[in-house]
Amino acid sequence: MNETIPKGNQFGYRTALAVAAAVLLAFIVFAVASPSIAASPEPGTAIAGKASKTERVEVRIKELHAKLKITPAQEGLWDNVTKVMRDNAITMEALIKTRSEKAGTTNAVDDLKSYSGIAEAQADGLKKFIPVFEPLYASMSDAQKKDADTLFHHRGRTKGKGKAKAKAK
Repeated sequence: MNETIPKGNQFGYRTALAVAAAVLLAFIVFAVASPSIAASPEPGTAIAGKASKTERVEVRIKELHAKLKITPAQEGLWDNVTKVMRDNAITMEALIKTRSEKAGTTNAVDDLKSYSGIAEAQADGLKKFIPVFEPLYASMSDAQKKDADTLFHHRGRTKGKGKAKAKAK
């Protein structure tokens, strides 16, 4: 069944492939454009009202500081981490604000470009976060590392499991 496409229909076939690829890309970007782990509260953590991204990251910074049991000797390394977290939150907040202001007025291509910008900013933010987090992680005790591993590896859990685990404590 090696069917050839008549010359007159090649454009339609290629267009259909392009549309399918764009739709797939949109789904992928939707998944990637979720808030970064360092800037988002854990599942089940409520923040009153519609807090801004920068307000949420401040809450997350305080939570992480307490949960990771940052020592006075680690404060300098911690400050480097929090600066990147704050900078990333400011960047993401600006992109999300721009996107929401243009909601309903963009075409499909502009909408995809907007998602792409958010996804790129999130990836760039992680690229900035990792190099400042690594020295902090290296300075941690085994107990702190275990806590960090748990806190930063929660993406695979479902919300139900996270809530059940929190209630069990």
